[in-house]
Amino acid sequence: MKSLQELYRIGLGPSSSHSMGPRFAAQAFRDQLTAAAASIRVTLYGSLAATGRGHLTDVAASAPFSPLPVEVVWKPRIQLPRHPNGMQFEALDAGGRVLATRIMYSVGGGALLDEVGRPDGAADVYPYTCMQEILEQTENEGLAIWELAARHEGAALWPYLDGIWVAMQRAVTRGLNAEGRLPGALNLARKASAYHARAQSMSGYFGQTALLFAYALAVSEENAAGGEIVTAPTCGACGVLPAVLVFLQRQSTLAGEKILHALATAGMIGNLVKRNASISGAEVGCQGEVGTACAMAAGAAAQLLGGSMRQIEYAAEMGLEHHLGLTCDPIGGYVQIPCIERNAIAAVRAVDCAAYALLSDGQHIVPFDEVVRTMWETGRDMKSSYRETAEGGLAKVHVLRRKMTGSTGTGSTVTRKDAAPADE
Repeated sequence: MKSLQELYRIGLGPSSSHSMGPRFAAQAFRDQLTAAAASIRVTLYGSLAATGRGHLTDVAASAPFSPLPVEVVWKPRIQLPRHPNGMQFEALDAGGRVLATRIMYSVGGGALLDEVGRPDGAADVYPYTCMQEILEQTENEGLAIWELAARHEGAALWPYLDGIWVAMQRAVTRGLNAEGRLPGALNLARKASAYHARAQSMSGYFGQTALLFAYALAVSEENAAGGEIVTAPTCGACGVLPAVLVFLQRQSTLAGEKILHALATAGMIGNLVKRNASISGAEVGCQGEVGTACAMAAGAAAQLLGGSMRQIEYAAEMGLEHHLGLTCDPIGGYVQIPCIERNAIAAVRAVDCAAYALLSDGQHIVPFDEVVRTMWETGRDMKSSYRETAEGGLAKVHVLRRKMTGSTGTGSTVTRKDAAPADE
């Protein structure tokens, strides 16, 4: 497995695979150019093209080349062989002759593969291939999972995670203070500020739930607005883990060191899913994004609440298990509906999974590794229309209803001028 620095990335929303990844790929292509180009052509394929307008993929893939003119070509019906999120960059001279070309894949969480399938970033730093190996080593040596992370990552891990935690808290604060509407044709109102205000007058379970909702909404709305967030493990699922960590820290006044340990544990859980399945909605649906985020947050919460390694594994297993089959069906291609609400619900579910695991002795029938494998197989069995193409599920039904009524259902009529064009 790779470093946690490859999982947790600070960047701009709304999508790690559809905006962060293409921006990183464009920067890499720009940096490798040896000839002076007159223009750039970017061709987006599969899911990148199908929902690229709502995800700002064209903006992300073009920005690094400024001031050169950039032509974006959309091919949603054509998929390159290695992943649904394929893209090709071409540098052209004044006569339109191709000077250089490169194919890249955005595989989730901002990570990239090149044309032959080689990943970007550093080499693997962890020898583990599954949760069972981690369980055996922690139990044999009497270690916590975060101690294994420290052993393999070294002293540089903690300053990095401290920066990640600071960025997460900033996103929560900005989101709670922001009001108005999110960009895009859906005209969706921000809710985090209002939810947080109402939570102050509530007590008990409902008050705590309202706070979790508010924190998750705050980060997810910042992401949808293109603000700075942390991939945990993706932009689309970025609200779950920060919400749970902020909630537990404020409820129990936990030391910052404990939060960093929880981030390390959550990162190890996310890395296992990334290695053995996928965190890309275009590849396995939203179960790979929000499901993984819930597993990460559940494991982190169980640790913060004093759980054993077996209870941590159980909480993470439940967090992923109960998102199996979740489709990625963003309405209009925006990371807004149902994405933002899903983050809020998953944050509450993560805490519930931790509580459930802590009431047990940590023994259960289905291990985490089997759920990861099941998620991967389920995702591969999904029709492409349910994997971040906005052609199935809520996205399809909403478009059909809108065509019949001419309305969004909120009293305002929406004309999508930015729908991705058909294949050329």
